[in-house]
Amino acid sequence: MLTAFLLCVIVSANVRLPKLISDGMVLQRDAEVKIWGWADASEKITVSFPDSVYFTTADHAGNWEITLAGLKAGGPHTMVITGNNMLTIKNILVGDVWICSGQSNMELNMQRVSPLYKDEIAQSANNFIRYFSVPKKYNFKVPQEDLDYGQWETTNPETIRSFAAVPYFFAKSLYEKYGIPIGLINASLGGSPIEAWMSEESLKSFPHYYKELQVFKNDSLIKQIQKSDNDRIQAWYKLLRESDEGYKDPDHSWYDPDLSTADWPSMELPGYWANTSLGPVNGVVWFRREFDIPDQLAGKEAKLLVGRIVDADSVFVNGTFVGTTSYQYPPRRYTIPSGILKAGSNSIVVRVISNMGKGGFVPDKPYEIIIGENKVDLTGLWQYKLGTEMEQLDSQTFIQWKPAGLYNAMISPLLNYRVKGVIWYQGESNIDRYAEYKELFITLINEWRKKWNQGKFPFLFVQLPNYGEAAKQPGRSNWANFREAQMQALELPNTGMTVAVDIGEWNDIHSLNKKDVGKRLSLAAQKMAYREDQIVYSGPVYQSMRIGEDKIIITFEHVGGGLVVCGGETLNQFSIAGNDQLFVWAKARIQDDKVIVWSEQVKKPVAVRYAWADNPEGANLCNKEGLPASPFRTDNWTKEK
Repeated sequence: MLTAFLLCVIVSANVRLPKLISDGMVLQRDAEVKIWGWADASEKITVSFPDSVYFTTADHAGNWEITLAGLKAGGPHTMVITGNNMLTIKNILVGDVWICSGQSNMELNMQRVSPLYKDEIAQSANNFIRYFSVPKKYNFKVPQEDLDYGQWETTNPETIRSFAAVPYFFAKSLYEKYGIPIGLINASLGGSPIEAWMSEESLKSFPHYYKELQVFKNDSLIKQIQKSDNDRIQAWYKLLRESDEGYKDPDHSWYDPDLSTADWPSMELPGYWANTSLGPVNGVVWFRREFDIPDQLAGKEAKLLVGRIVDADSVFVNGTFVGTTSYQYPPRRYTIPSGILKAGSNSIVVRVISNMGKGGFVPDKPYEIIIGENKVDLTGLWQYKLGTEMEQLDSQTFIQWKPAGLYNAMISPLLNYRVKGVIWYQGESNIDRYAEYKELFITLINEWRKKWNQGKFPFLFVQLPNYGEAAKQPGRSNWANFREAQMQALELPNTGMTVAVDIGEWNDIHSLNKKDVGKRLSLAAQKMAYREDQIVYSGPVYQSMRIGEDKIIITFEHVGGGLVVCGGETLNQFSIAGNDQLFVWAKARIQDDKVIVWSEQVKKPVAVRYAWADNPEGANLCNKEGLPASPFRTDNWTKEK
């Protein structure tokens, strides 16, 4: 018993550090930097770093901290922390630390965008860009003091594939400009709404979210919901598998290359089967086609690109399974092993599961087999057949997205760590609630600044890109309304917005061009954080309008070297309306760094809109520095006709 008691005392006496304070960390230069941790009550703590020694004593609860000041960029350094035990932290850099937060487009990693950046990945070795991925956790009850796990990683071709792409390109651009070590702390989660990143205290101003938070403090309720969801989803997929005609005969499964498909109809792919005689059914649909391989390519390993598929797929080549993806968003990139492809005719079979909505193959994505420099096009006619029809599967309850949960588990443990600023890319999950987003966003920015207790540090964010099918006529747009709500956060000091309406993809909410997003965020940082007063960091932003007879003259801020048409010869995506509030496409031209807008259909115009659409395809107003203008409207009509 005495031995056990002494062991407990010794264990409890050890100095313990938060996960962020660990090997490879980056500490903020030219600032007061807190080093903190836990120990026994009244335990004496010594911190040596880099050429100074600091002393403190843990309080009655075992908390301790010291403050480093005036650290200059550089390293690597070593820190030694001594109490009843001794801890050595190695390979420490001093530079600039950025919090990177939001949802999936801030989370999307370099592996996902790798087809665009093969050379970037191969040449990525840089000891002075460090990355820390915050565990994706939630907690509805209390703000956590520490993370469950995590480590700092150095950038190289092996590690970078798991790094988020936007933060990486942001850091790379800053490092190339200043040569200062950059630390990235990524706290992001796909699908997360803004209210999940806000504290319980701040949510009191938004009663419906505050009330929802109280509900999810009940652990029993969460377990009940999770069990109900899991049981329902597993039962759906079990029935789907059992009723799928393509699997019922094990000797003649529908991926069998010798299967007779004489009675299978055909459809053009890519596309959606809702447009065929099947209609908008959910369940399993099998697709099949033959393709030829020349003698010299037979037996070789190949890359198979099957675009994007809604929702899940399993792929077979010549009867051999080559890959599967369980949900709609990732690009389908599979490998056909050597020895599978044969000279002459080959078969490819894709089993597609649609659990809700419209199933099929997303257009304008790559559908091909690549063997060295050779490609086999897979677009065109495919045969198809319904395996089984199912009732729509209702979505699961995404508990991790509920209010305050991510703030408590992923932001609260970071608040003691000194940072340079924040980059933020979030909003898709709040699109349909754009009317409240301005207040939510401003509240979040103010709260984070208050909680970090660093004053009005730079808060830089990405305005949502173009997405969805292009509209043929001017009209309403939730995405445009949301972008406007985002822009209103610029009312706060030391905020910067990156416009991305020209670099999205109409058919993919996770567009691959993350390099330009990161570089544009770095321009905003150069202005807001590094005080480069002469830097042009923003594209044109609407300032004012003047009505002149049958035309409207628009004035802009951030014209840089001057307004230009970036792409094409004439300005696109301007619309104009009179008092009837009926917008029509308009003509527009640049004159003296203003834009003059008119239409022969509107004799007495009162309002103009630019790029006011989910996907304002062809929007091409920029400044000479190549930065695109933000979408805008001059009216404040809430219900236009």
